[in-house]
Amino acid sequence: MGNPLTKLISTVTVPFRTQIRRASSVVAPKHQDDHPNGISNGNGYTRVNGTNANTNGHLHGHINGHTNGYTTMDSERRPLLGNGTGNGGRWTTESDSDFSWRDFFLDAKRTPGTKHPNPFIKYPIHVWHVIKVTLLSSWINLLLVCVPLGIIAGERGWSATAVFTLNFFAIIPLASILSFATEEIALRLGETLGGLVNATFGNAVELIVSIVALRAGEIEVVQASMLGSILSNLLLVLGMCFLLGGIFNMRDSNGGGIEQTFATGTAQTTCSMMTLASASLIIPAALYTMLNHSDSQEKQDSILMLSRGTAVILLLLYCAYLVFVLRTHKTLFEPEAQAVGDVAPEPEDEPILSPWSAALVLIVTTFIISYAADYMVDSIDEIAATGTMSKTFIGLILIPIVGNAAEHVTACVVAVKNKMDLAMGVAIGSSIQIALLVTPSLVLLGWAIGQPMSLHFETFETIAFALSVMVVTYTVQDGKSNYLEGAMLMGLYIIIALAFWASPTDALQKLSTIF
Repeated sequence: MGNPLTKLISTVTVPFRTQIRRASSVVAPKHQDDHPNGISNGNGYTRVNGTNANTNGHLHGHINGHTNGYTTMDSERRPLLGNGTGNGGRWTTESDSDFSWRDFFLDAKRTPGTKHPNPFIKYPIHVWHVIKVTLLSSWINLLLVCVPLGIIAGERGWSATAVFTLNFFAIIPLASILSFATEEIALRLGETLGGLVNATFGNAVELIVSIVALRAGEIEVVQASMLGSILSNLLLVLGMCFLLGGIFNMRDSNGGGIEQTFATGTAQTTCSMMTLASASLIIPAALYTMLNHSDSQEKQDSILMLSRGTAVILLLLYCAYLVFVLRTHKTLFEPEAQAVGDVAPEPEDEPILSPWSAALVLIVTTFIISYAADYMVDSIDEIAATGTMSKTFIGLILIPIVGNAAEHVTACVVAVKNKMDLAMGVAIGSSIQIALLVTPSLVLLGWAIGQPMSLHFETFETIAFALSVMVVTYTVQDGKSNYLEGAMLMGLYIIIALAFWASPTDALQKLSTIF
C-alpha cells in the first residue's frame, strides 16, 4: 500500500476506472459472475475485468463495493425509467426484458417510472399514467374526438343539428370517464362512504345537464330529463339486464330452465321507494287539477309550495334510506347464497388511481361536461322549432341515453355474470337516486335561483311513470328474474318512447292547459 510505484499506477488508472464505472452504469450490468471473461449475456450486459491482478482487484472494489455484484449509480447517471427499488434496496434499472414501450403506452393498469426517485421524472410520468389509464378505461372513449369538435361547433355557430349531435356524442365518453373515476374513489372508501360517493356522482351527467337547462329556464327539459332517466333505468337498463342475464344463465347443470335471483330486501325496499316517488308526482298533478277554477298565478304558487315542501321530505327520506341500506339493515341487501356448483366469486378489483388523481379526473371531466351540456341545451330550442322532435322527447329519451350509457354497459355485464344484486343496485338504485335525491335537489335549486321548478309534471308523463313503477313492482317483488320479464320491460319502454315521438311538439303543452 505504501509502495510509490503502486500509488503511481493507481493515479494513472483513475481515468480508466471512471470510464469503466460510467459504462457500467449505462448498461446496468447484473451479477458479475453470470458471464466470466467479459462474454455478453445476450441482453447487453458484460463483465468488466482488469488486465492484471492489482487492477482487477482494485476495479472490483470500486464496481462491486458494498452492492454484492450490483452496480451503484450516481443520481445524475440513473436511467430515465429506473424504479430505484428491489433487491434489498440496491439501485437497479429496468432492462430490456423489464421495460417495454408497449406497456408504457398501452398498459391500462401500470406505467414504468411512476416510482422513480427523481421528482422531475416521477411526476410527469405520473401525469401521463393518469391520462393513459383514464383514456384506456373503456372503448367508449374513442368518442372523445367529438369533445373538441362539439366545443368548436358551439363557438363557431354551426347548425343546431350539428352542435346538438356532436355534443350529444361527446358527453357519452365523458360520462364513462366520470363513472370510472367515481368507482376508483369508491373502492378505497369502503362500503358506506363508497355508497355515498356513488349516490352523489352516479347521476352526475343528468344533474349537470339539468342544472344548465334550469339556469336557462328550460324547466320542461329538466322535468323530462329527470323522468326519462328514471324510466331509462327502470325499464331499458333493468329490462336488458333481465333479458341478457336470463339468456346467458337460462339452464342449470341438468339442462332445466332456471331463474336468476337477487336479495329479497332489495326487491321490497325498491318497490316501496319507487311507489313513494310515484306518489310524489301524482299528488301535485291531482292538486293542480283540483285548483282548475283558480287563476293561473294562484295555482302556480300552490304547486310551488307543495313541491318545495315535498322536496325537503323526499331528501330526508333518502338520507334515511341510505342509513337503512348501508348501516342498520345492510344484511338484508347481501347477495343471495350461490347454488352448489357455481363458480367461486371473482376477486375484488383493486383501485388503479390514487384518490387525489381520481378526484382530479372527476373535477376536470365535470368541467368539460358542463361546457358540452351548455352548447347542447342551447341548441334544443332551435331543433324543437323545426318540428323534428319535441323538447319532451329530447329530455325524456335522448338525454338519459347519454347519462346512462356507462351504467347501462356495467349493469348488463354483471347481469351476464349472474351478479343480479349488483345489476339491481346499478339500475334501480340509480332510479331511486334520481327520484329522491336529484329531482328534489333541483326543485330547491330552482327556488334558490328564482326558477319555478316544481314536481308538477305533464299529465301524460305522470301517467307513464306511474304505470312503469307498477309494472316494475310486479316484476321484481318475488326476487327472481328471467328473460321474458326483461323483454316485457324493454317493450314497455319502447311503447312510451313511441308515444312521445308521435306526439306533436305542442300537444303536451295543450294537454297540460286542459287539465
